[in-house]
Amino acid sequence: MGKIKRYIFRYLIYLKPLLLGLVVVLFLIILYFLKPFLGKIINNTIKGPKIAWALITADTSSLDSFNNRTNLLILGISGGDNLGSDLTDTMIFASIDKDTADTVMLSIPRDIWLDSLQAKINTAYYYGEEKKDGGGFVLAKDAVYEVLDQPIHYAILIDFEGFIKMVDLLGGLDIKVDQSFDDFKYPIPGKENDECDGDLEYLCRYQHLHFESGWQHMDGLTALKYVRSRNAQGEEGTDFARSQRQQKAILALKNKIFSLSFLLNPKKIMEVRKTLGDHVKLDTHFTEEQITAFLSLFLRFVKNDNQIRTIALDYGDEDNLGFLYSPPDDLYGQWVLIPRSGDWKEIQKYVAEKIINVY
Repeated sequence: MGKIKRYIFRYLIYLKPLLLGLVVVLFLIILYFLKPFLGKIINNTIKGPKIAWALITADTSSLDSFNNRTNLLILGISGGDNLGSDLTDTMIFASIDKDTADTVMLSIPRDIWLDSLQAKINTAYYYGEEKKDGGGFVLAKDAVYEVLDQPIHYAILIDFEGFIKMVDLLGGLDIKVDQSFDDFKYPIPGKENDECDGDLEYLCRYQHLHFESGWQHMDGLTALKYVRSRNAQGEEGTDFARSQRQQKAILALKNKIFSLSFLLNPKKIMEVRKTLGDHVKLDTHFTEEQITAFLSLFLRFVKNDNQIRTIALDYGDEDNLGFLYSPPDDLYGQWVLIPRSGDWKEIQKYVAEKIINVY
């Protein structure tokens, strides 16, 4: 063994230049075959950051705003030909700072009663559309402004089928269920008028939902049921718990969209874009400058590692009364929510302070 080592070391002085030459030749061969791709790689390496930086620093002045914040209203409807398909099952207010992309989100309880409508706030889109095409956005935005005293610059409408497809395309959502709950009266689409063979409780119109506490991976349909459930037993049956579940789903959706597995997958992005195009309506035809501005806000949100700040309107408990309360049913002929103080000023002040003060 010792003789072999001495033999190798004796000729190593001659082997080193030879090995180095082989490495150089191999490197040149690799460069030769990679030459067609090197230009693209270099361009993407050099130009990519420049383009990204240009988008991050793009002018956002083309976006309508109030106090340098652009406010959005996100509406969710069942869609299709089902009974109440134009009632907004979900109403979410979002406010985005045009410089930092700081985002505040508030789920608006659908059972809020408005004297101006003589109906619940979730009917605004429906009644507006009955008057004229596009009137739903106008009336819904006005209704939310009446409650929050925050102007709504843009509105987005998405139906349930679009939500389901988008979640499935993203591979589902990971959501932490705070506490287990059951809902024995989740409506089955298409059975709203089923007589159930004379069953006076109309049980055939409903299905039983059960959600276990802890982290759950949900597909699109399961996530929709999670955010829509309104008849759960206990606290989870309140409109406020439902609003919190909606916000959880939005945050989980945000995490999926901002993940590298999605952002680096052009095919998946195009599939989601097509889905949104088929199931989403906007109240505005955006210009190229506005689209660039929204993209800039998106990139600023990622760059600044922002988190969506959530605020809520509720009726509190015995020790801490909230902003809303439900009067006796016979007063309005149905279960509704009205401001505890008698008007919307207290809520408007609260929302304005939460938006301005980053916490």
